[in-house]
Amino acid sequence: MSHSRPVQLRTHARRPRRTARGERGITTAEYAVGTAAGAGLAGLLYKLLTGGFGDQLLKTLFDHVLGLLGIG
Repeated sequence: MSHSRPVQLRTHARRPRRTARGERGITTAEYAVGTAAGAGLAGLLYKLLTGGFGDQLLKTLFDHVLGLLGIG
């Protein structure tokens, strides 16, 4: 009779890396800053594109593309 060892499945999650006490929560802060910057940029683009500048920009771009295609 052969004696084989039972296969153990790893069910535990990976251990988080050890960090200094001052680094706790730094990842959350980085996500918060990135989210705020993204929201600010989206708001700026929205204001630019929904105002008169955006209308003129889109019209010029559309006319340029039609000119390149030989349609306009």
